[in-house]
Amino acid sequence: MLDHTPTHTDIRSFLRDFQAQLELRQLQVRGITTDGSPLYPKPLAELWPHVRHQLCEFHVIKEITKAVLHAVAKLRKKLSAKIPKQGRGRPGKAQKVAARTIRRQKQRITDLFENRHLFVRHGLTVGQQKRLGELTRGLPQLRVLRQIIDEVYRLFDRRCKMSTALDRLGKLRKRVSRLKCLGRTLDKLKSPTLEKALVFLDDRLLPSTSNAVERGNRRFRKAQKGIYSVRTKRHLEERLALDLQRERRAQPRALTMKTLHRARSRSG
Repeated sequence: MLDHTPTHTDIRSFLRDFQAQLELRQLQVRGITTDGSPLYPKPLAELWPHVRHQLCEFHVIKEITKAVLHAVAKLRKKLSAKIPKQGRGRPGKAQKVAARTIRRQKQRITDLFENRHLFVRHGLTVGQQKRLGELTRGLPQLRVLRQIIDEVYRLFDRRCKMSTALDRLGKLRKRVSRLKCLGRTLDKLKSPTLEKALVFLDDRLLPSTSNAVERGNRRFRKAQKGIYSVRTKRHLEERLALDLQRERRAQPRALTMKTLHRARSRSG
């Protein structure tokens, strides 16, 4: 536990202690998965230069989906700016027609906001695909964004090799560079971290995400918000030790529960 923002020195010290514990138990590191933090690459290259280093798939996709949602928001603002303002007073016949048009335009902008998740969701149902088609009618740039997100998800398909994914990535980058309407919206696709997030495709034992660690971090952050005593360094260390002990006994506890359930089902 640290009571300050971690540095390269802290990470290097932690990893050396970890390496010493592995050597004591005659274990070896065969793969490493981290998030996109710049604190890890240098110490990892010093300690395990020949071990595969995978960047978390979740963090990479999160940055790309954030860029896509930002592009959808910019388009909504453009559509909103084009809506003419209504004059004061009782509208005449022509003004009523214009008012109905303005209401439809405003409703479309509202629908784009409420259904923005459809542009980044992984896998759409038939109903969601139909709804997305209605939202993108007359807006080809939005359809292109959805197609690009589908291609991004295809890159992380475990059924293909890393070389195949890199070929797809190269084609996707060329396609995005030709789309001048997107501007610099999807510059995240040009980042070298995207290649590092595909390493797991050539190694079945290497996890593609760091969700196991992130899950524990989220649990601690939630406890810090709701339990005042967990905010100090000493109590955080005690809570971490309790969690480690709980995880150590998780497998025998699960086996015991399975045995009890089997015995109960037989007795019934």
